[in-house]
Amino acid sequence: AVPGKGNPKARIIFIGEAPGRTEDIKGEPFVGSAGKKLSDALAKNGIARDSVYITNVVKCRPPNNRVPTESERESCRQYLESEIDIIKPEIICVLGNTASNSVLGQGEITKHRGKIIEKDGKKFFLTFHPAAIIYNQELAATFESDIATLAKLVKHG
Repeated sequence: AVPGKGNPKARIIFIGEAPGRTEDIKGEPFVGSAGKKLSDALAKNGIARDSVYITNVVKCRPPNNRVPTESERESCRQYLESEIDIIKPEIICVLGNTASNSVLGQGEITKHRGKIIEKDGKKFFLTFHPAAIIYNQELAATFESDIATLAKLVKHG
């Protein structure tokens, strides 16, 4: 299992889909190539990676890196909810369609990205999963712009 990692008093929690191969080996979320994209975007916008908390919807890597099933997501839901309840972030940044479906019950990141959605008294900010940038370089500028917007939102409360 790959638990979440980061600042227990973080103002931002990032939620991805599931651990990848590198994460599975190292036991830490977002330490592979997608994690590097996330770290770079955070650094560019003055957000120290150790000031945030990073986790995934599911805590174990699905076979062949497939999308986690509904039952896999459901089995990890309480753990994820506990992470959010303990940390009490100002904003929960949801990375990609799978995380959005799991956390908010909706996908369509392209339609909702770069915006705050309020649900159950919490603020959620949606953007692409950094892995999407690896496969589609055209998304890189949008992802970085979204992280810049997120940084401004947190800076100004």
